[in-house]
Amino acid sequence: MGKIDLLQGNLEMMILRVLGGGAQHGWGISQRIHVLSHEALKIEEGSLYLSLYRMERKGWISAEWGQSENNRRAKFYELTKAGRQQLETHRDGWDRLCAAIAHVMRAEARRNEVSHAPVFPPLRLLQPPEA
Repeated sequence: MGKIDLLQGNLEMMILRVLGGGAQHGWGISQRIHVLSHEALKIEEGSLYLSLYRMERKGWISAEWGQSENNRRAKFYELTKAGRQQLETHRDGWDRLCAAIAHVMRAEARRNEVSHAPVFPPLRLLQPPEA
């Protein structure tokens, strides 16, 4: 499947969504997004950690060192109260954006259907002959 470029805000929204299910380490976040996207999205490590660092500075997530499932030291990220609020803001914005794009795409499709439809001359109604 082809590469899909993500805008920073979309990546942050997906990270917040994944962390809404509980604390995760970076690799776990990346894998969860990959699975939830039906393997369409593969988050680059650099993009992921830059977003996590930025989100931690904004106070949307907190981080704590712990042990991963394979006994390695890993930083686990968790949503804060501000992060939960931001997730709702992102979710609302996403819903509005998707609806707006859908309106544009449907309108463009309808316009193309109309413009490609055969053009017939207007019908003329004939009057019955007068008796």
